[in-house]
Amino acid sequence: MNSPAEAELTDHELLTAHVDGDPDAFAILFRRHRDRLWAVALRTMGNPEDAADGLQDGMIAAYRRAGSFRGDAAVTTWLHRVVVNACLDRLRAAKVRRAEPLPEDLDDMGDRGSLITATSEAADPADLAVVDERRRIVLAALDQLPADQKAALVLVDMEGYPVAEVAEMLDCAVGTVKSRCSRGRARLATLLGVLRPGGGADHVPPGNPDPLPAVRTTEASRAPPDPG
Repeated sequence: MNSPAEAELTDHELLTAHVDGDPDAFAILFRRHRDRLWAVALRTMGNPEDAADGLQDGMIAAYRRAGSFRGDAAVTTWLHRVVVNACLDRLRAAKVRRAEPLPEDLDDMGDRGSLITATSEAADPADLAVVDERRRIVLAALDQLPADQKAALVLVDMEGYPVAEVAEMLDCAVGTVKSRCSRGRARLATLLGVLRPGGGADHVPPGNPDPLPAVRTTEASRAPPDPG
């Protein structure tokens, strides 16, 4: 449990303390931002196992490179940048578009610009089934986007970060983030023709004959790993 003094330290002070040799400072900093970092890793990677690896890679990199933090952005922005880059490195290395969907809890993000519209309380099981099918199709399509576009959409449309902050996280220009989001949304519009009236099997994206893969609903998909 953190002491009152530790709880009052700012992110920058904790990072500085870590660089100066405090053995507990980085763990405190990580716990403070763990949930958001995990959410970004999970939505970027698409499944809990790969997300845990990406988050671990990012945290190891942040732990080792803390001394290079220049302070030109918020510490949390820098942490997100390191984690997203670690996840993108894994996606690029895999060179395979995953067909596994992102977590079902994206429905909760509807009020923050999510690509998935949260449904109101639907009592009819048939209505719930339709909503669930729609979500699965959208998430499967999102997994087919290039890694850079997917990362931009995850951060802007799902996590609700301002474009300017996302540009800092991804270490690129604001216009680049807007362009990636625009291209990603356009691609999704093509992939999601199956959701439009008259859509059918002929709209299913190539290479993904089953747009409704099973969604993993394990505890790992709902809670971030504990660094111990």
